[in-house]
Amino acid sequence: MKGIADTGFLVAFANTNDSHHEWAVSVASGVTEPLLTCEAVLAETAFHLKNVPLVLDMIRDGLITLAFDGKSHLSHLEALATRYSDRQPDLADLCLIRMSELNPLHRIITIDREDFRIYRRNKREVIPLICPPD
Repeated sequence: MKGIADTGFLVAFANTNDSHHEWAVSVASGVTEPLLTCEAVLAETAFHLKNVPLVLDMIRDGLITLAFDGKSHLSHLEALATRYSDRQPDLADLCLIRMSELNPLHRIITIDREDFRIYRRNKREVIPLICPPD
């Protein structure tokens, strides 16, 4: 499976007490290549889990890989921040939108269905998602 990992998915995967843990483990079991992510997602994940070594283990174990350089896409991130200013997106969401534009065959794996159903890649395209069931 080709995917882009969001914070909520990684937190749910690592935290057995998370309400989406079983869903996240099920999704992770289908991963055949590292999921793409960005440093902003890793920072949020480490903060929520209060466990930096666990997040680094996700990279070492091949669940995720860093695949985005924000500096190289600064103008795109700024444009996205302006476009979605009414939603006050965090940096991780902006990076994931841009990563979806760069990797159109990858779906974003997220529990944040509400925001990602509003966000668009390339201004008009719906972003393909993998979300927990309603």
